[in-house]
Amino acid sequence: MTIDTKNVELTSKDQAPITLTETAIVKVKELIVDAAADEELALRVAVKSGGCSGFNYDMYFDSEFAADDIIREFGGVKVSVDASSAELLKGSTLDFQDGLQGAGFHITNPNATRTCGCGNSFS
Repeated sequence: MTIDTKNVELTSKDQAPITLTETAIVKVKELIVDAAADEELALRVAVKSGGCSGFNYDMYFDSEFAADDIIREFGGVKVSVDASSAELLKGSTLDFQDGLQGAGFHITNPNATRTCGCGNSFS
């Protein structure tokens, strides 16, 4: 099912479960341009069961949205989160870091009581 994200009505119950830093916004825009897709893409951020700490973060570009997805825009970048992941991500921040020890996205999640060394798994 495809939802027209331009006409999604925002309510207080769907506050953004995750926000993006300026650095993350710039990097996501670059990646969308590199994808050279004909369709409008959103960054989907999800939480899946698994990993060494119980849950894994999953991020990918998506053009299809469910009726209960929470869709927000940050600096021209659409971010989509499914309803079940939203509860686990509530208050989180997505950042992009590029340094001598590697580059990548990092999620700071105030709901995580434990994380693993890779930063992609939490409980």
